[in-house]
Amino acid sequence: MNVREINFDGIIGPSHNYAGLSLGNLASARNAGAVAHPRAAALQGIEKMRGNIRLGLAQGIFLPQWRPDVAWLTKLGTDVGDADPHIRAAAMSASSMWAANAATISPASDTADGRTHLTVANLVTMPHRSHEWPQTLAQLRIAFSDTRAFAVHDPIPAPFGDEGAANHMRLAERHDQPGVEVFVYGRSGGAFPARQHMEASKAVARIHGLDPARTLFVEQSEAAIAAGAFHNDVVAVANERVLFTHEQAFADKQAFYADLRAALPCVEIVEVPACAVSLADAITSYLFNAQLVTLPDSGPSTSLGTGMALVLPTEAQQTPAVWSWLEQMIAGNGPIRRLIPVDVRQSMANGGGPACLRLRVVADPADIDPRFLVDEARLDNIARIVSQYWPESIAPEDLSDTRLIARIEQSWLTLVDHLQLSGDLSP
Repeated sequence: MNVREINFDGIIGPSHNYAGLSLGNLASARNAGAVAHPRAAALQGIEKMRGNIRLGLAQGIFLPQWRPDVAWLTKLGTDVGDADPHIRAAAMSASSMWAANAATISPASDTADGRTHLTVANLVTMPHRSHEWPQTLAQLRIAFSDTRAFAVHDPIPAPFGDEGAANHMRLAERHDQPGVEVFVYGRSGGAFPARQHMEASKAVARIHGLDPARTLFVEQSEAAIAAGAFHNDVVAVANERVLFTHEQAFADKQAFYADLRAALPCVEIVEVPACAVSLADAITSYLFNAQLVTLPDSGPSTSLGTGMALVLPTEAQQTPAVWSWLEQMIAGNGPIRRLIPVDVRQSMANGGGPACLRLRVVADPADIDPRFLVDEARLDNIARIVSQYWPESIAPEDLSDTRLIARIEQSWLTLVDHLQLSGDLSP
């Protein structure tokens, strides 16, 4: 078997807009009412995927969801024309682009039955995201339909909030080895809600058949949530044996670090001190909302050490305290050896960086529906469709425009047809 890391990125949808719907997401609130640029957003995301492929990484995609979500509006007794503005905006939201919230993944090497388990996230805390899971589940069931290799699960029932891999980390000596799975939950964040509930995390671990001795449940710090770290992946990221984290990410970091070292003695913890990078700078720059990846052309025996790189937003490069600390880090002898800034400004303005845009799956690509895997040629074709069909701009007042809605719907139909999924996915 060729078990490896595959990053599935959400293609940013044609209804991408800045409605400011996400309480606790500072970037979303700050840019509420601004004009969004769906075409540029999608092309930026595609370029990030293209860059990862050129690094030698395996790349997958998830499709945008059908918007507006007419079925959801119908259940609320309304339609696009009559809905209150905030309900209309929720029905038009393109937030499924942040694939880190699609599901929680446990690789086959961690589970009791030797299959990779995926539990779709319910996202119940935020109304605009709470209606995503049925369409997400439909894609997961197609992409991971081989039941010999995968088990795809329904969402954890409400009211227990589950926001997927954004609050889940996995550490292992190598991706294809048994790992330690870390579920990060919240209790309070001042004025902001804690989106991941401990009950949901424990339920996912039970459903996936994880070994309790290699499963940790860790509380996110109230300070981090209050500062705008609405998901753990805004203040911490893990890859193989490396945990890259802010000093103030966890409520009891010493207990967590001790438990992690006991479960995985080879773990390396790279902690960014608050005196060097404040929570505010970490969250504004999305320093930790980076893809921490192992480069295929560099192994433990090379001069690059572990061959790990941070694929991080250009905002990190433009935040002096952050970039200064990062340059000092890679000048040392630590496990992270390269910094790769990428431009995902349209996503960042709505509160999602490089890590938000991807769902990491450790599996054999041969077991996955090939329609969800891409190379540069397939990305070129998708980019041509985006350039031709995606709206150039959307202002909040445009969301009720029937011409815009028709264009958004046609964009989706064209992409789905091109990917030969029109027979499996329906509006």
